[in-house]
Amino acid sequence: MNFRWLNALLWGNSVALSWMWGLGLFFSVQMTFMFGLQGLLMFAIPNALGLMLFGFLTHRVAESHSGGQESLAIFFDKFSRPFRLILYIYQIVALALTVFALVNYLFIPLKLATGPLLGLYLCLIVFVILAAGCLFGEEFGIQKIKLSHAMLGGLLLGCVAVILIGLDPLVPTPFAWTSPFQDEWRGARFYGYAIPLMIGLLVGPWLDLQHWQRAIQIHREKASIRASYFFGGSIFFLMLLFHGCLALWVMTEHGGQFAVSRLDGFKYAHDLVTQYFHQNYKTLGGVMPLAYFSFLAICVLTTLDSGYIALKWFLGKNVEKSENMLISLIPKQILGSPIPTFLLVGLVTLGGIWAKLELEYFMVFYASFFVGYAALAIARCFVPNSQQPLPQIRMFSMASMSLAIFAFGYLKSDTALLILGSILPLVYVMWLVFNADLLRVVTERAGEVIEAAAEIPGLKAIAKTVHVAAASDVVAPRDHHALGGHFEGKWFVYSMIATYQDTNSVGNVYFGMYGLFVGKTRELFFNVAMPDFDLKTTKFYILTRSFEHKFVREAREFDTITVKIKVADFNRKFCTLEHQIFGSENELLGKGKQSLLFVSSKDYALLDIPSEVYTAFMKYT
Repeated sequence: MNFRWLNALLWGNSVALSWMWGLGLFFSVQMTFMFGLQGLLMFAIPNALGLMLFGFLTHRVAESHSGGQESLAIFFDKFSRPFRLILYIYQIVALALTVFALVNYLFIPLKLATGPLLGLYLCLIVFVILAAGCLFGEEFGIQKIKLSHAMLGGLLLGCVAVILIGLDPLVPTPFAWTSPFQDEWRGARFYGYAIPLMIGLLVGPWLDLQHWQRAIQIHREKASIRASYFFGGSIFFLMLLFHGCLALWVMTEHGGQFAVSRLDGFKYAHDLVTQYFHQNYKTLGGVMPLAYFSFLAICVLTTLDSGYIALKWFLGKNVEKSENMLISLIPKQILGSPIPTFLLVGLVTLGGIWAKLELEYFMVFYASFFVGYAALAIARCFVPNSQQPLPQIRMFSMASMSLAIFAFGYLKSDTALLILGSILPLVYVMWLVFNADLLRVVTERAGEVIEAAAEIPGLKAIAKTVHVAAASDVVAPRDHHALGGHFEGKWFVYSMIATYQDTNSVGNVYFGMYGLFVGKTRELFFNVAMPDFDLKTTKFYILTRSFEHKFVREAREFDTITVKIKVADFNRKFCTLEHQIFGSENELLGKGKQSLLFVSSKDYALLDIPSEVYTAFMKYT
């Protein structure tokens, strides 16, 4: 038990360090500068709560799905499919934001190079930062990262101790609840920041690959995701509190002369503490400034190595599954490597510095663009209609519109537009989920009513007709078709006529025959989908893992039985087929599903789904 708690604590430390990216590092200083202690707490509390809620809810997801220690990994494979692009973009923006913040608010204020050499200097600095992230990510991996982060966390704790001991006075003047500067930021402007930040920070972790990979690994190690993220949120909160209070101490004791006005007319103070330590380097003896600079470097490094590991895991997994012809022309070693993505991050960083952007210009995405996707991701984890197709175009349009509204509100200092840009995606997602869920409930209830009505002889004909319209079933063919079956869209269809041998003593088709009908149709589907499959040379066998069937109505001798079957779902190891059986009048006789697994033809060892099966089944999903 003690080991499990220690494991959860180690993972919690890793969670906190990986989440202490550019947003947590430098925006905590800006919020403290703008709104004082209330701004710092407004930023830190929902940030930490967002981590804890992610851990609590993913723990529930892992426990509620089958698969044992792999349950969360299996769930994520299915869950992430429609979000793959947005998960990737989220990671790029997060990493670019982090590198940009470190360069812009640490290295540039130090003025180690000026003039013509500045551009070359910045390129080298960006390259070194990214290379360090790649090196640490490649060296440790997800299984060892909690140990490397434990060592780095110890160094970070030492840096914090040095800074706290060196504070003069050790107990500073009582911190101001509101900022001692910039009166124009008080009042309504506070809520223009508070509400979008609360929304974005509470849902933010759900699109972060680093957290999903950590949660999956924690569950594999039989540790508690809930406890790990509780520790992580708590440690992260203390780190934010330390950094924000350090900024408040600089403001209170030494004034706010380090804030500068930018092109948009706003005053920024992200590098407030950096500027103070740089200007007072000799006075402070060099130890405190070096401790602070090391603190920043450790926080960024533990974000970049986590990003490298998460991208390597995510890209490698998706490249292996991809059947896109254009992608197949590029070596998988390149597509599955995070290095091209890190190079892109470097270009975005240098472009942002050249354009003289600020951290807020990256953060706009997390307060508006990503909000709708993150909210829908949460809904798809817990709302029954999670299998509905993701409306990609509508979601992207709404995300882009909310981004534009929020950006316009930020530049115009309009509180209403800032709030609207963050709330609008949430409202749209609730509308999507509510309508889809309502449609699902109505459809299910309609089906139950029709099935019940069908038992009344006088309503039987009406029930059959209504069923066809309400359930939107594919109409079974009335004429003869190919002996081997045929396709109607993604459904493979095969028809037969029930005869005496299929019935029981009272003339109804024997219940066991329906499973045989489905099995026959499945074999014919395999024959069409994989015509080159040969039992004599195959390296794998396809076995039935489970079979479910719901009986709705009975069929009799000489009724036409039509079986429809399609690929409903698949993950790394298992494939699910869905089937429906119809009678002579297109009435639903029954429906169900079956799960398939794949084993080696030599020793019957469980295999991942073979590439031949992926290729054959992909076009029917």
